[in-house]
Amino acid sequence: MGKKLSDIDRVPKYWPDNEVIRNDRLYYSSEVEHYYNHLGKIFATLEAAGQLDNTLIVATSDHGMPFPRVKGQAYESSNHIPLAIRWPKGINGRGRVVTDFVSFADLAPTFIEAAGVTQIAPIMQPMSGRSLFDIFTSPKSGQVIATRDHVLLGKERHDVGRPNNQGYPIRGIRKGDHLYLHNFEPNRWPAGNPDREFCARYIPFGEVDSSPTKSLLMDNKDKPGFMRFYDLAFAKRPAEELYDVRKDPGQVVNLAGKPEYAETQKKLAAQLQKHLVRTKDPRALGLDAPWDYYPYYGLRRNKKWQVDPRP
Repeated sequence: MGKKLSDIDRVPKYWPDNEVIRNDRLYYSSEVEHYYNHLGKIFATLEAAGQLDNTLIVATSDHGMPFPRVKGQAYESSNHIPLAIRWPKGINGRGRVVTDFVSFADLAPTFIEAAGVTQIAPIMQPMSGRSLFDIFTSPKSGQVIATRDHVLLGKERHDVGRPNNQGYPIRGIRKGDHLYLHNFEPNRWPAGNPDREFCARYIPFGEVDSSPTKSLLMDNKDKPGFMRFYDLAFAKRPAEELYDVRKDPGQVVNLAGKPEYAETQKKLAAQLQKHLVRTKDPRALGLDAPWDYYPYYGLRRNKKWQVDPRP
């Protein structure tokens, strides 16, 4: 498609910078361009219908690239996803630079308010997201809404890949320049188990999609210079992680436990714990978490509904 390796302006610090990695990113960029092309067709269709400026358009993505240490994890590249919103007749002011934190969960209440719906059907749990209309209607730049100064993160599992289909529970908070993560089961493998005996039906590190990047890290882990990248992608992690996202955009230097960051770690951990207790998260309350016991229905089965042992 006319691309070359030099088109990749940088490689994240959690991967080696070589031809395999750059080629993999070029293939991924082609998929992103395919998305943009279809988005352009949507714009053209709306414009032809005279509805472009009166339509709320939200362009966003799944959580992170399908590569090691990204998709299915809780780092910046996993959760700081693209978000572009266009609505000339509904968003106030051009040229504003807004630094508020927003969450994917905020989109549902935003759509409901945009549609003029004042009452929705009863649901079991109230929405955790907040409509973005407070940002849309404000003329301000910078931090528009004082309480939008952080975003909460959470993960139970991404895919199957551990004994008894257990997950890898993470809770986190991104505030200011810092990302704090609490790994509730640090004895488990964050990307899935590496042993092939367990993975007779699943690939090793099953929570990471297959790719040339994954194969490169796995096949060369014992070679000089590769073990560090292998560990960043697949190795077990401590219970607490803290990163300065501005100074360390790849989150490769864990600051948790360092005396100079003790106060920051303490404050973020306390704010996160307060929210988890208020929302009765069993992980934070030390209770048995039911998600570890949910059955997996994707296994290959025969006509008698018995699990097929074949790989």
